[in-house]
Amino acid sequence: MNAADFIRKWGDSTLRERQASQSHFNDLCALIGEKTPTEADPFGETYCFERGAEKTGGGDGWADVWKKGCFAWEYKGKHKDLKGALRQVQAYALDLQNPPFLVVSDMERIEVHTNWTNTVSKTHVLTLEDLREPAKLELLRQVFAGSDALKPGVSPQELTATVAERFGDLGKRLQERGHAPRAVAHFLNQLVFCMFAEDAGLLPDALFSRTIKATQTRPGVAQAQLADLFAKMATEAEDERFFGPELIRWFNGGLFDRAETLPLTVQDLKLIGDTAADNDWSEIDPAIFGTLFEQALTATRERPALGAHYTDREKILKIVEPVIIRPLTAEREAALAVVKAHAEAMKAAEAERAALTEAAAEQFRSDPKAAKAGEGKRQKALTAIAKRRDAAYGAAQDALNAFLDRLAAFRVLDPACGSGNFLYVALQALKDIELRAIVEAERMGIAAPAPRVGLDAVKGIEIEAYAAELARVTLWIGDLQWMKRNGYTNYREPILNTLDQIECRDALMTKVGEGGASLAPSTASRSPSPARAGEDQWIEAQWPEADAIIGNPPFLGGKRMRDGLGDAYVERLFALFKGRVPAEADFVVYWIEKGWEAIKAGRARRVGLVATNSVRGGANRKVLETIADAEALQEAWADEPWILQGAAVRVSMLGYGEGFVGRQLDGRAVATINADLTSAAADLTKAARLSANSNIAFQGIKFGSPFEIDEPQARLLLNMPINPNGLHNAKVVRRWTTGLDIARRPEERWVVDLTSQQSEQEAALFEGPFAVARAAIQTENQRRAASKKRLLRAGEPHVPWWAHQRSRGDLWRSLEGMSRYVATPEVSKHRLFVFFPPAILPTGSIYAIARDDDATFGILHSRFHELWSLRLGTSLEDRPRYTPSTTFETFPFPEGLTPNIPAADYAADPRAVAIAAAAEKLNALREAWLDPPDLTVRVPEVVPGYPDRILPKDEAAAKILKKRTLTNLYNERPAWLAMAHAALDDAVADAYGWPRDLSDEQVLERLFALNQSRAAAEAAAAPAKKTKRTKA
Repeated sequence: MNAADFIRKWGDSTLRERQASQSHFNDLCALIGEKTPTEADPFGETYCFERGAEKTGGGDGWADVWKKGCFAWEYKGKHKDLKGALRQVQAYALDLQNPPFLVVSDMERIEVHTNWTNTVSKTHVLTLEDLREPAKLELLRQVFAGSDALKPGVSPQELTATVAERFGDLGKRLQERGHAPRAVAHFLNQLVFCMFAEDAGLLPDALFSRTIKATQTRPGVAQAQLADLFAKMATEAEDERFFGPELIRWFNGGLFDRAETLPLTVQDLKLIGDTAADNDWSEIDPAIFGTLFEQALTATRERPALGAHYTDREKILKIVEPVIIRPLTAEREAALAVVKAHAEAMKAAEAERAALTEAAAEQFRSDPKAAKAGEGKRQKALTAIAKRRDAAYGAAQDALNAFLDRLAAFRVLDPACGSGNFLYVALQALKDIELRAIVEAERMGIAAPAPRVGLDAVKGIEIEAYAAELARVTLWIGDLQWMKRNGYTNYREPILNTLDQIECRDALMTKVGEGGASLAPSTASRSPSPARAGEDQWIEAQWPEADAIIGNPPFLGGKRMRDGLGDAYVERLFALFKGRVPAEADFVVYWIEKGWEAIKAGRARRVGLVATNSVRGGANRKVLETIADAEALQEAWADEPWILQGAAVRVSMLGYGEGFVGRQLDGRAVATINADLTSAAADLTKAARLSANSNIAFQGIKFGSPFEIDEPQARLLLNMPINPNGLHNAKVVRRWTTGLDIARRPEERWVVDLTSQQSEQEAALFEGPFAVARAAIQTENQRRAASKKRLLRAGEPHVPWWAHQRSRGDLWRSLEGMSRYVATPEVSKHRLFVFFPPAILPTGSIYAIARDDDATFGILHSRFHELWSLRLGTSLEDRPRYTPSTTFETFPFPEGLTPNIPAADYAADPRAVAIAAAAEKLNALREAWLDPPDLTVRVPEVVPGYPDRILPKDEAAAKILKKRTLTNLYNERPAWLAMAHAALDDAVADAYGWPRDLSDEQVLERLFALNQSRAAAEAAAAPAKKTKRTKA
């Protein structure tokens, strides 16, 4: 068949869809030289007509033609609505293995829609006459081959990032010309929406682009024209909405209520015109639109490349999927099962009617008299059948409408909605679930109702006014895109809803005036101005009711909240949430707590939030423990990568409440989720602190003063004569170390340490160090006074000016008589332990353990303690954090080798001897690798008591030694290191009396059981005694 024959046949055809579709497709195959489905795949496994699968809710032919990896093809009768056909095949694309092309045809035209994941969709339309062109036939061959040649080259994310960057440049220029950032942002939002509306067909053809192009060299005229256009878009009266000869739709929504436009330059107008012309704005990605534009308009000249830092849809779905999609999909499938049962009853009634009618016709042919005599009885039977059919149809409609009404009433709240990306993804999910129900019911013979899920399904709270407006624009664009993509383009006016449910206010507290009237809180920052006595008070903010609460609340560590929010705000927050959220908890924990309160109060059913991954431990975990104890933790991703303001961080994702479909942790089904986001049978969050381990592990000192000195100055002070008090400066000029010195090559650091001197007179007797310290603090306080900052030691009368802020006297008392102590970094990729002499001060990033024996060192460095510390500690990004209160004080040492027993008492114990030997060997091997004698020289320190200085022999040796760190060693983990640790682990396993080949979970289960039995024994022995605890 040639093109002329094909056009003649199908141009004149009057066959209906069901009669013609397969014939049309077979002729098309002949035209382009492709095999038909029957020829290519007789069994229909990868290429067939009427592709379908058995599903709850039906589905007996999801595509008229399907070819795996190539296309899904849906036919409609001549001049029928192809938008409906596209909507139908889109609804089943995933079940058809998501082919790269979705094709719809009414046999006079063919529409090819590209369907590659994460690309801008393109549409190719071919009429019958187009098939005379070889290039059009070649396009069809590429569709049949699933060719990448038609794959669009730009993803929606790339498109969005490009236009965001351009508008970021425009916004910066407008701000540099003195326009307020808020006004600039609002104006750019109006421009962005106009570009979208133009490409989405909501404004007359190219109206916005033509206006910009026509006035590009006349900025004053352009400003007036834009103001006029915006005013028309906000006007309800149709007669007042003419822009020249063009009638403008009524948009409303509040975006164009203020028609003020900013003056633009020729350069600005060219950028706007080029951006409008170069891109299809209808394909912008709302999931990242708001975030990127927010970044663009707040960026500096040194901003990072836009497009790299946003929360992508896949990440958001890890919250939306379990909290919204899975539960509602289960409800839909249950409803469709009922619809299907009634639809089967309808089909049975229709079959019975057809059989009765056919039998009557046959009887009229064979015995007219008898047939006529039975007519009355037959009519009664047909009436009864019709009633059953109508009843079944009505019941099917009722079941469908009940679900659709339930879905239309479903509400989603994001109480930290930012620019709206979580709400957008949630809204799309709700609309897709609804559409699938409508399409499946339609295939079962139930008339398709109009979609009911609208923008009122989502609610938001956002403190920043610009972000709140961006959220509204994001939702408007996303909703209009969905309707256009699915063929619902008969838009009602006003086209934009007002979206007042996106509230601009603080999500945690509300300011209340006299008489209890609520006042709008400040939106200038997250730090409301302090309330003066007798005036306004602050109360906990109320969240609107919702079925689901989702979002990504702000990340701010507990220790940084005062810097980020201000003292007044934080004090109010602490007061409002006292007894519910620990004061040390991260900011995000307040959202977790409020979500839980909403569930308990019946104001929400499910919550899904992104949190810092430190939520699994420490003070943060207290709120999770309450939720876990109620068995309400239903979904969690314990440790996921995330991007925050351009930086890679680690997060946890939580889902809790009721109505989840199964319980999942990290994507796998589990029986329970513990508060530390594990699923082990042994809930380690219940581990108790043991009095046998108390007052052994201490955080290092905190200087809080400018007393650090460099190496030359230290040696100058150390070489001074004996002081008038008969003491050498070595007593107060000390080496100090940080966690980095353990993980990397140690640096030589010195500090003046006069803390042990009880009075200023005593401190002054160390003449040189005292003079250095006094000059340093005077200089620092002069600098602080000039910048109006609080002076050092102001408000700290208990700390003398010459002393460190936290000197850790309890640590030094515990170290008396010891030749060394064990040290470990607070935060480190690997859990490392080393020995330091008491002459070296540990600072706050190190935990010092007051033990000097190899057996304790070996137990701490064994697999047993490492597993325990990883599970009971917290983390900073992807680096585990050691916390004595949870990781050391809870750890059950082997019986008889606990830290409250002097090492000398068990020195002869064979278990201790074996552990010490293995530990000593491990440490010696590591030291030899770190500082091999052929690369280093040892230089005695200028005063006794300090370890030798280890220096590289030459520059070549220095380059090699630079890479020799414990972190690098444990990254590589050479065979000798693994063997040394294995020997140590075996010795420790023997000390416990446990098998050496226990799995990690078995080790943790046994340690937890030992912890619980020890804690119970301690409680029984001293029920009224309160053990002093070390601050973590």
